[in-house]
Amino acid sequence: MTTPTQHLTRDGRPDPLRRVLPLLEVRPAKVAAAIGLGVLALGCAIGLAAVAAWLVARAAQMPPVLTLSVAVVAVRAFGIGRGVLRYCERLASHDVALRGMAALRANLYDRLAADDRPVTVRRGELLARIGQDVDDVGDVVVRSIVPAGVAVVTSLGSVILVGVLLPAAGAALALCLVLAGVVTPWLAARAAARTEARGAAARGEVTALSLEILEESAPLRVSGRFGARLADLDAADAHLSAVADDGARTSGLAAALGALAQGLAVLASVALGIPATLSGSLSVEALSVIVLTPLAVFEATAGLPAAAVQLHRSRAAADRLVELLPDADPVPGAPPARVAPASAASVEREADGAAEGEADGEALLVLDDIAAGWSEGAGPPRTVVEGVSLTLRPGSVVALAGPSGVGKTTLLMTAAALIPPRAGQVSGWSAERQEVGIPSDRSADLLPTAQGAPEARLFVAEDGHVFDTSVVENLRVARGDVTAAEARDALDAVGLGDWLAALPDGLDTVVGTDAAAVSGGERRRLLVARALLSPARVLLVDEPAEHLDGRTADALVRALADHARETGRAVLLATHRLTPLAAADEVLLLGHDALAAPDAPATVTARGAHEHLRAHDPEYTWSAAQEQSS
Repeated sequence: MTTPTQHLTRDGRPDPLRRVLPLLEVRPAKVAAAIGLGVLALGCAIGLAAVAAWLVARAAQMPPVLTLSVAVVAVRAFGIGRGVLRYCERLASHDVALRGMAALRANLYDRLAADDRPVTVRRGELLARIGQDVDDVGDVVVRSIVPAGVAVVTSLGSVILVGVLLPAAGAALALCLVLAGVVTPWLAARAAARTEARGAAARGEVTALSLEILEESAPLRVSGRFGARLADLDAADAHLSAVADDGARTSGLAAALGALAQGLAVLASVALGIPATLSGSLSVEALSVIVLTPLAVFEATAGLPAAAVQLHRSRAAADRLVELLPDADPVPGAPPARVAPASAASVEREADGAAEGEADGEALLVLDDIAAGWSEGAGPPRTVVEGVSLTLRPGSVVALAGPSGVGKTTLLMTAAALIPPRAGQVSGWSAERQEVGIPSDRSADLLPTAQGAPEARLFVAEDGHVFDTSVVENLRVARGDVTAAEARDALDAVGLGDWLAALPDGLDTVVGTDAAAVSGGERRRLLVARALLSPARVLLVDEPAEHLDGRTADALVRALADHARETGRAVLLATHRLTPLAAADEVLLLGHDALAAPDAPATVTARGAHEHLRAHDPEYTWSAAQEQSS
């Protein structure tokens, strides 16, 4: 039975590689088969060197040809067997590694889908983790475990072979193999520990910046920040190259020590073998074997420094993957429990239950004196909006209005439990979620995450992702059993009925990568239609009127309000357009007090029904009048 310390790293933390390896679903028998084939392949190489050395030395004595026939056949067999067995070993080991990577990705997706914690990494960083980091964990089999197993078996066999012929030479070979197979990989691993963390961070930064530039090139150009982001990408790439150069120097040093150990083994064999041959205790043929065999034996240890570096790289990659997993250790072979997609009938039952709950005064979402904000670097957290209290009941519609940058999106994400509140209470926000840290480099391209049942809330981000697939499959992201009729009804509700009718393949039309084939307004309404089809009880919609003309924007907001009242859901929407807010039950106007400091958090400067604010709030009245006259 293993003790807990056997599962700990040197700094006392649980070994992340031990936790992630079961997700590879690797069969030990297949790993053993790959190691066995590798041992046979390298054994053929060592046997080829030993038999060839014996054959050359014996042939120089000009014996009868028949005495050399067995050795000649053995040389041919070892030469052919080396290539064939090496090919078979590559097939076996890569089959294990590639199947393991596929299983790890599938298990990782399963756990991410079943986990209701907020996603706290940028999309580019997440892409790097489920891409390169999964590959690095899978490579631990083919580049670390298999080479180490082959090296141990073949080195032990070679020491026995040489030791039988000359014990002193066998001992010298063993010492040199320890230098090449233990000391050198240890030094390489120590050096890798200093560079791998920086390399992983640099790779993640390059991926994140590349994705940001590809996806946000137009906004970056408009804001004049495109050149700066390109410069940041160049700097990140230069840093990654510098880290790679440091690793190359380490690899070069390890290779030099391996070559030194091999040379020492050959010199020791010569120094020990010649006196034994002169004394008659060792034949000339055996001398050739013990001198030339080490040249092939050290092929087994040549890859061990790289194997040690790969082991460290895989452990670091596993550590980053563990950050994405739930706290409970995964059970090998047992997929996590999935939440079954809600059917249309279940949505109707939720609506019926919501209608009953309305009579009972059920609250679907409560914000109690909330302060919302972000962490900024190493400095203290910055609160952007504070003192917000509201209650959403079934069928209610509340709007957050205010200028851009006032904190509406941040408040919505706090209500969605994507970021922890700085103060106050959000219903459904548990202490466990409060322990989830928000990294200081978190940016606006975070993945939207839905909160779990029974009072699920869905944050409809302004830049929510649209997949490179058909219209109906994009709608099924919200609920997997959406029918064609339900999809058409949802699109009609958001004003996309005519757009759908004009599409060449209707619901089966592919919208392109991130909806490149549709306009900004059509993309926005497609995201809202997806939200209408979700089983969420609370919809938190960020700027539904963005990229739309005034008439279409107003119709979309009214459609959201009508949907909430018909289904018993609750809607909290953020908007800077005031005209359609007559459809809302209450409007919270966010702004800054004229007497407050420039960097003070925004507060609720006015609240009430749309008509009440138009009658009593001069600023609100003026803004609404400007919209109507434009």
